[in-house]
Amino acid sequence: MWGGYGELVRCYLQDYPAPVVVKKIKIPSIQTSHKAEVFSHERKLKSYQVELFWYQNYSNRCNNFCKVPTLLDSEIREGEIYFVLEDLNEAGYPLRKSPLQLEDAKHCLTWLANFHAIFLGEKPHGLWETGTYWHLATRPFELKNLKEKDWVLAAPLIDKVLSEAKFLTFVHGDAKLSNFCFAKDGKVAAVDFQYVGGGVGVKDVAYFLDSCFTESFIEQNEIALLDFYFDTLKNVVRKLHPQIDPEALESEWRWLYNFAWVDFYRFLKGWTFESNSISNYTKKLTKKVFHEIFS
Repeated sequence: MWGGYGELVRCYLQDYPAPVVVKKIKIPSIQTSHKAEVFSHERKLKSYQVELFWYQNYSNRCNNFCKVPTLLDSEIREGEIYFVLEDLNEAGYPLRKSPLQLEDAKHCLTWLANFHAIFLGEKPHGLWETGTYWHLATRPFELKNLKEKDWVLAAPLIDKVLSEAKFLTFVHGDAKLSNFCFAKDGKVAAVDFQYVGGGVGVKDVAYFLDSCFTESFIEQNEIALLDFYFDTLKNVVRKLHPQIDPEALESEWRWLYNFAWVDFYRFLKGWTFESNSISNYTKKLTKKVFHEIFS
């Protein structure tokens, strides 16, 4: 597990027909009083508590179009959290793909669209109020690392625009390629719900695309990829939420895509200190977003 907070183990049980995956979280003791490290530790601890609450209270609402592993059992001991989960390999999702083909990406976008549609309009009780691991309120030390004044001023304004969207749902919060498992027919399942919480769906979309394609490829295929995601999203919303205007939803979230992309890049700048590595695509989106919030 990230940061030495536990491990994932495949186990074979007596009198049970299939292997299971045990996610064992062992909370390490903190040997420092450094504020950033203590804050990071507390964030990670909350993330596992959120993930357990997600599996216990929300995961059973996901269907085969946004498959997640079934929680078979769980236990909390002193300093330890155990998840006993369905083994997705045995459930028909044994493949991991990298690099990704465009058609494979569409299967992941289908998963995201269905997930976002299912939880559209719901309050994230027991989850992160605002999902994603890079959310501004959970990254104050990365914000302090930003040197450019315009970025420091822009960060809370971008966060405000995203947080005050009319249409909110649950976001996966860490929807990178390595958290998707593929079936032979291309369908996907997703894992790792430590940062699930409230937000706009395009946060997941922007982060997912960044995790599997070069920015030049994304720039060339942005319209087609977003069109596919929104067409799928609107079709599911029409079935599940006939009271919601799918065109208004698309209009808002398509506009917010740029904000979501730049919001994630804000985190990267503060995390990696790479102030000069911005690509042409990110430059273009940043220029658009800064123009909107500062004009």
